[in-house]
Amino acid sequence: MGLDIRIPLGLVFLLIGGIMGVFGLCTHGDAALYQKSLGININLVWGSLMFAFGAIMFFFGKRHKAS
Repeated sequence: MGLDIRIPLGLVFLLIGGIMGVFGLCTHGDAALYQKSLGININLVWGSLMFAFGAIMFFFGKRHKAS
């Protein structure tokens, strides 16, 4: 069976994490957006984590498909 959920799941997390990370970078100095989160840039942190998770899932999906 050729269905491997890791490749599309990895792409989704790469896309959403990339969008969140770029938004976090663009709004890095805006204190009004991050006042409720104690000054932590939540979009940048979670965008980076989601991007890393998506890259890992995509990598292992492609690696498994190659073998």
